[in-house]
Order: sequence, then structure tokens, then C-alpha cells
Amino acid sequence: MNFLSSSAQELEREYQSLKKSYEDEKGKGLQLNMARGKPCSEQLDISLDMLDVVNSKSDFIGEDKMDCRNYGILEGIEECRRLFGDILGTDYKNIMVGGCSSLNMMFDTISCLMTKSAVEGCKPWYEVTDRKFLCPVPGYDRHFGITGYFGFEMIPVPMNEDGPDMDIVEKLVSEDASVKGIWCVPKYSNPTGITYSDETVRRFANLKPAAKDFRIMWDNAYCVHDVTDEPDTLLNIYDECLKAGTEDMPLLFCSTSKITFPGAGVAAMAASPNNMKVFRERYNYEIISYDKLNMLRHVKYFGDYNGVLEHMKKHKAILAPKFDIVLNTLKNELTPVGIGKWTNPKGGYFVSIDVLEGTAKRVVSLCKEVGLILTGAGATYPNGFDPNDSNIRIAPSFPPNGELQKAMDIFCICVKLAACEKLLSTEN
Repeated sequence: MNFLSSSAQELEREYQSLKKSYEDEKGKGLQLNMARGKPCSEQLDISLDMLDVVNSKSDFIGEDKMDCRNYGILEGIEECRRLFGDILGTDYKNIMVGGCSSLNMMFDTISCLMTKSAVEGCKPWYEVTDRKFLCPVPGYDRHFGITGYFGFEMIPVPMNEDGPDMDIVEKLVSEDASVKGIWCVPKYSNPTGITYSDETVRRFANLKPAAKDFRIMWDNAYCVHDVTDEPDTLLNIYDECLKAGTEDMPLLFCSTSKITFPGAGVAAMAASPNNMKVFRERYNYEIISYDKLNMLRHVKYFGDYNGVLEHMKKHKAILAPKFDIVLNTLKNELTPVGIGKWTNPKGGYFVSIDVLEGTAKRVVSLCKEVGLILTGAGATYPNGFDPNDSNIRIAPSFPPNGELQKAMDIFCICVKLAACEKLLSTEN
């Protein structure tokens, strides 16, 4: 039965049936969680051997003969910079390796530009009282949290199937010098799973911003996180910017957080020499050096970029069935009733679904009452405000497959229940 073409009587009968199913689940005391994109225990287990590769005095010595237990090498050991250079597709000399969190490096980057301009003649961003940042939506809540913390007006930009709406981006960037940057998750975007098209990447590289200090925050968090045998490919933005003479615009980030251990991985950023000069000065006052033993541990374990790709095949084997559970359940439960539109990503960590307009908060609330925790409705928009109250992010990775199936069954009951409530209230 299609809810959108059903009579009030048919909807009422369906509502009562769904209500009974919901109450049955509510009495079971369930504790299910799909709130964050955390790797599951099986994913963490596949990296355990890495903990044993640096365990004797000779293991502590890097390629340059330096004892990695000691102070020094602000930008990270060269062998780890080369590894991240391959991952991010840029010369290792453009790489700085940090701690375990790329989010930390992104926060530090915005913080740095707030107090010191990367472009001669431009004001530090804190002096730009009407500063703005572009936010593709739906997007990553923690990105929005950073620019919200620093007092930016965040301007939503709709996401299309090939990336952010570049007509809007180009117009806003070229006409307003107070627009200082844009957040991007270019491959398997959080939460939609969309990968930017070649044309979109080229249009980014050829932007003509009114602000000389405009920066593209290119968070390539899922650059090697494929879950199908036909993965997406992403054009190299730094190469395209070099061709366009705009290499100072992009700031690239990634980490091994979802490759090895989220709490003990390695993060890196890539930037042009002009940008890196500014960031290096800040980090020089902030820290003497990051954890070189952890950098060395990762390099010895993977060997090279091909080693990373081989390792990611193990992750794919674990994650692919989880995505299948989510997508098959949505298809089987929601397609027949005509409610919901969702993405079918080829990688990353999330599935984005738009439920019936005006019901996302109700769906999340219903799920919580029955013991299923989801990312809050609206979290994928700046300041937590989804004007359509429709988008919900599903994170399949953490629950065991049996619990994930149960969670998705409950989720679909709640989506249908909230839709019936909404449609019946409209009828009345």
C-alpha cells in the first residue's frame, strides 16, 4: 500500500497495526545504537598486529637514524609523510603529520586563520565581523560545530548527486569577500556517500573568490573506504589547483582513524608551501613533536600505500554486509509504501535518508523510546536546523549484524508510524 495515495481509513488501519508492532518492540528493553560512525570490534581486531611491530630498541629508529622516542621533527617523520602523500595524492613535502585526529587539525587550522592571515594584506578572520562559511547540506555535524564555535555565519549549500551545487558556490564565493571557506567531504560524503564529480572538482579549482584568503577545507576522510567492487574515483584537487594557479585554496586532511584505531591513529594535512609556512609557525609554538612512535608503527605495519589498500579490503569484507542490511531493509520496507528517499553509497560510513517531510524529529524520538539511538534529526545541517525536518543519518558500522537488522526493522516501523501520524493529521 502506498501511503501517499491511501485513504484516511486505510491509513488508520495501517497506523493501528504499526502501533501494535511498535509497542511490542518497546516492551523488550532493547539497547541499540546507530548514532556515530564507529568501527565495530571486528574492524578494530584486524589491526591488532600493528601493536607488535615497534617493541624493541632497534625498532625505534627511523629512516633518518633518529630515535623516534625523543623530541623533534615537527612535521612528522619523512617515511610517514610519504605514506600520507600517496594517500592524499600530493608531494610529501606538502604534508604535515599530526596526532590521532584530523578533526583536531581542522580545528587548529581554522583557529590559526582566525588570528593570523595566510595572505598578505588580508585581515585575520576574527577581525571580519560578518565572516561566513559555506556548508554543503546534508553534511558533517562536527564540521559545522567548528565554524559555529568560531562565530561564522554558516550558509547551507544543497548537495546534488555530483557534489555541492556549484552554481550557488561560485556565485556566493565570487560576490562576497566575507565568505572565507567551504567544508567538503569529497569522497563518500558524510552522510550522503556522494563522491564529487570531475567537473565539480575542476570548478572548485577554478573558483574566483572575492576573498583572497578563501580556503577549501577538503576533508578526504573516506578516500580509501570502499564497500563495493566498483568504487568511486575522485579527481585530485591539488593537481587541478596547480593547473589553475590556485594551489593556495585547498587544505587537505585525512587520518587512519577508521583504518587502524580511532583513538590511536595518525592524522595528516596537506597544503601549499605558502599555507604550510603559516601553519608550521603556529605548530612550532604549540607542540615540539607529535607521536613519532605511532607514525613509525603505522609505516612499518603497512609498508606503503598498497599495504593500506590491501588492509582496506578486510574492512570492506566486514562493512559490505552491513550496508546490504541497511539498503535491503529500506528497499523492502519503505519502497512499497512510497515513503523515504535514500542514498546507495559505494563506500564511506553512512547512508542518508530523507523521510516524509516534517517527521524526522518524530522518527528519532520514536526510535529512542524503543531503545534505538540515532544521530539527532537536524544534526546534518548547521546549528542543527533542517528546514524540512526530513534528513536522518544512518551509521551501520558499529552494531553486530543481528542487532543491525533488528535496528533497521525498528527504524522502518518508526518511519512508517511517523508518516501515518503526519498524513492522518493532515487529513483531519
